[in-house]
Amino acid sequence: MRAEILIAGQGVAGTLLGWELEQAGVPFLIRDPGHETAATAASAGIINPVTGRRLVKTWRFDELHPMAAAMWRELGGALGERLWREMRVRREFADEEEREAWKRKAATAELSPYAGAPFDDGFWIVGAARVDLAAALAAARRRWRMQGRLREDGVPDLAAAAERHRMVIDCTGAAGASHAAFDFVPWEFSKGDALEIGVEGLDPDVILNRRLWVAPAGEGGALAGATNEPGITDPRPDPAARERLIAGTRAILGAREFTVRVHRSGVRVTLPDRRPVAGPHPTIPKLGICGGLGARGALWAPWLARQWRDHLVAGRPFDPKVSVARFLAASATA
Repeated sequence: MRAEILIAGQGVAGTLLGWELEQAGVPFLIRDPGHETAATAASAGIINPVTGRRLVKTWRFDELHPMAAAMWRELGGALGERLWREMRVRREFADEEEREAWKRKAATAELSPYAGAPFDDGFWIVGAARVDLAAALAAARRRWRMQGRLREDGVPDLAAAAERHRMVIDCTGAAGASHAAFDFVPWEFSKGDALEIGVEGLDPDVILNRRLWVAPAGEGGALAGATNEPGITDPRPDPAARERLIAGTRAILGAREFTVRVHRSGVRVTLPDRRPVAGPHPTIPKLGICGGLGARGALWAPWLARQWRDHLVAGRPFDPKVSVARFLAASATA
């Protein structure tokens, strides 16, 4: 029997969407050629309630964090992997501008309850987490390959594929942004490079953050990154970015020795309003999208996947803040 739903792409969005449809008993097929150039290559799966140089509270964190924790834990249990780990962030000030931002926001309790105890050169952030995205995608891929729910190829023509399924949902990230059907969406791109390093003695429950981050990842290892190069769409690792990452990692780790094991890179897809995007195409009802996750895929993908599940099963509308329809009116008046 032909699958009702075709998911194009098995990155973070496609994996969580597949899991939600499996839980709901909705027949689906995922088509994905592999993860070599996926944005997750440069992602540590960090979920951080306070981000950026201006120390901004992550959008809808209070609402989405519990959902993300529950879904990643459920998926990990089904896959036999520990995917979710509660973390703290040791945030060091990179300059005086960040120090002053902290002083202003600490005085107003704007970052409560996530801004923890201060220290001389920074402050602690509580309520963070890390999702092992590499393990999640690899284990889910094995599961669905064995079940016959995954084909290791791409979908060259989304609109044509939509004629053969109840719905085709584009979860291909940067690749999907090139499809003509969604050319009214004002896509933005950002290249990110990251390093897998060997290092001993890190606290497994603490992410170190000073402009860049170093996140423990297994015994004697960590992930270090990530760079941010707006407008760059070349997914290949950049030697200059590697040197910047090494210098930044050295600044964070101080005298602690480390070795570079792997240099990875990927292209993030974002939108001007810094919100993700999901929902059916406004004029092609059997074609949909789920993406624009930027650097917050581990937090936002569970929410978008749940919205798709509720829409397909119960006909519920998408949150207007993330609905793809929000861009149609803007493109019509441009």
